[in-house]
Amino acid sequence: QVQLVESGGGLVQPGGSLRLSCVASGSSFSIVTMGWYRQAPGKQRELVATIISGGSAKYADSVKGRFTISRDDAKNTVYLQMNSLKAEDTAVYYCYGQEFSGSAFRAYWGQGTQVAVSS
Repeated sequence: QVQLVESGGGLVQPGGSLRLSCVASGSSFSIVTMGWYRQAPGKQRELVATIISGGSAKYADSVKGRFTISRDDAKNTVYLQMNSLKAEDTAVYYCYGQEFSGSAFRAYWGQGTQVAVSS
C-alpha cells in the first residue's frame, strides 16, 4: 500500500511563494506519475501539475509560468514550487501518485495540505 505524505502548506501573502513536498513510501513498483491537485471550497478537485518518471511535466493553464513541479526519484519525492501566489490559489493541495505494477495502474492520494493566500 502506497502512502503519500504532503508538507509545506501554510498562509502566505499575495505575491509570495511556497514549496510543497510529497514523499511516497510503501511502493513495490514504479510510481510512474506524480503530481498535485487542488480543491477550493465549493469547487471540484482540479489538476495543478503532473510529472512522469523521466521528467515530462504538465500544468494547468492557471498556474503556468508561476508553478514548477519537479521530482527526485531517488527520494520518491515530488515538489511543487509556487511563486507569485494569488488569492485564487487558496485550496487544499493533494499529492497524487500513479503506480504501475507491470499489468495495471493504481492511483493513490495524500491527505492534503492547506494553502491560504491572503493579506
